[in-house]
Amino acid sequence: MLPADRIAWRIAPGDLSDPAVIALLRAHIDRAHIEHGSPHALERDGLGAPGIRFWTVHAGDALAGCGALKPLSADHGEIKSMYTAEAWRGRGAGHAMLAHIVAVARGDGLARLSLETGALDYFRPAHALYARHGFVDCAPFEGYVPDPNSRFMTLRLAV
Repeated sequence: MLPADRIAWRIAPGDLSDPAVIALLRAHIDRAHIEHGSPHALERDGLGAPGIRFWTVHAGDALAGCGALKPLSADHGEIKSMYTAEAWRGRGAGHAMLAHIVAVARGDGLARLSLETGALDYFRPAHALYARHGFVDCAPFEGYVPDPNSRFMTLRLAV
């Protein structure tokens, strides 16, 4: 494997029928549910809903992760199903995907980008990634309710 600083990440529209993508999403959902039984991942059918844009991140031909953007309103979007495969964690795939989603949201003219993720230890690397990109804790949004297993974060975008 290449050192993290030598990886040329490629972001592409995700193919929800690709067996490798299906396996990646299954791993994400299985792991998120094992931690505490609360879902913190959108199922494949949900990612294919109208309006949701889904991408995969690759290092060469290797699938390293995925992420999606769901519009909530004309000025607010939600990050959905950000996940990095175990073998690629800590190497920049999550950073590349998050930077892509933030850039797309800005390009769409969104004023705010939010997310809901797990609150337990398994999710700490994700919390740190989001905080490094400027996300801060916020109240539940868009129909979410307070949940001790959930953490809500948001980023104000300069448009």
